[in-house]
Amino acid sequence: MNPTSAPLPDDRIKCLLVDDVPENLIALEALLASDRVQVLKAQSGPQALELLLDHSDIALALLDVQMPDMNGFELAELIRGSERTRHIPLIFITAGSREQNWQFRGYESGAVDFLYKPVDPYMLRTKANVFFELHERKRALAQQLEARTEALRVNEMFMAVLSHDLRTPLQAIIMGATLMQRQSDDARVSSLAQRMLQSGERMSCLIEDLLDVTRIRQAGGLALTPATVSMLTLVERTLDEVRTGFPERQVGSLCSGDSNGFWDGQRISQVIANLVGNACHHGSSGVPVLVEVDGTAEDQVVVTVSNGGTIPPELVPHLFNPFRSGARPPGGHHGLGLGLFIAQQIVLSHGGRISAESRDDITSFRVELPRHAKPDSSTVMASPLRVAPDA
Repeated sequence: MNPTSAPLPDDRIKCLLVDDVPENLIALEALLASDRVQVLKAQSGPQALELLLDHSDIALALLDVQMPDMNGFELAELIRGSERTRHIPLIFITAGSREQNWQFRGYESGAVDFLYKPVDPYMLRTKANVFFELHERKRALAQQLEARTEALRVNEMFMAVLSHDLRTPLQAIIMGATLMQRQSDDARVSSLAQRMLQSGERMSCLIEDLLDVTRIRQAGGLALTPATVSMLTLVERTLDEVRTGFPERQVGSLCSGDSNGFWDGQRISQVIANLVGNACHHGSSGVPVLVEVDGTAEDQVVVTVSNGGTIPPELVPHLFNPFRSGARPPGGHHGLGLGLFIAQQIVLSHGGRISAESRDDITSFRVELPRHAKPDSSTVMASPLRVAPDA
């Protein structure tokens, strides 16, 4: 063995024994010590507190009540008063009379049990093993949580790096397809270039979705750069883009009241594009998609997107859950299932709420936004993003 190597960590369960009589400590250690249990011994309250400074992961402490200078009750109150040690189960052991009414004081001090000397060995081992097993389970759960948290962190980091690195070659593909379309007179080449452009734009939207989800999970929400904007202007601008992608669909808008507010225009356009795109993809083709802007209230603006068709009732509570692509019908429009989730996070970041209702063959999404969103002043938006209508 290399003398300079670090010692292996001791994974045994730790049990603290506190008694001013050395013989009692020896007897208790003989009962409880094993290959899985490490016994820590102290002959006074101050010695016990020193051990607690070095060992915070103690599974059980057995305290003698009658000790000089600092009795067991006083020691228990100090243990319970510290954030590091208040979780340690305490069992009092005393040779005093049962009529001294110490049990009540013991439980008031935070004890989980009260034993009288001479202690029955079988009873003591049985009670101690219960707390040892609980400690082992707690430690195993903590290790599992740590492992899963680390796996999630690595997964999100991988997603962010992969999404970022994919944008460079994808941009080269889009530029090449654009050049092919402009320079070729061959109809087949032009058609192929157009399909490449459409697929490239679709991939770009999917990558931005993944980056948004990573930002949401790592930062606890999306960053905003709010300014005074008109909701009607945002709606009309977004609908012009949607009509280009869905020339066969009828998409209309209505506005009442004052549509101005203090929002992040790029992000709100993202929400509208997602909801209208969903309506065009999944709504009944014979029913127009309608976007209504209601600015009649003084403190909020409401946007409602409606389309024909009904969502199954069992799916409505899960519409805003991420990665719901498995719920789509075969042959339908497929995506990552992130659109509505990201839209919800954008609305929540503005202090608003979004809800869905589907009945009487009409499906409506309602977005309620306060006129003056107040995001954290420290947040700065990285870049304006678009989300493809994939929910």
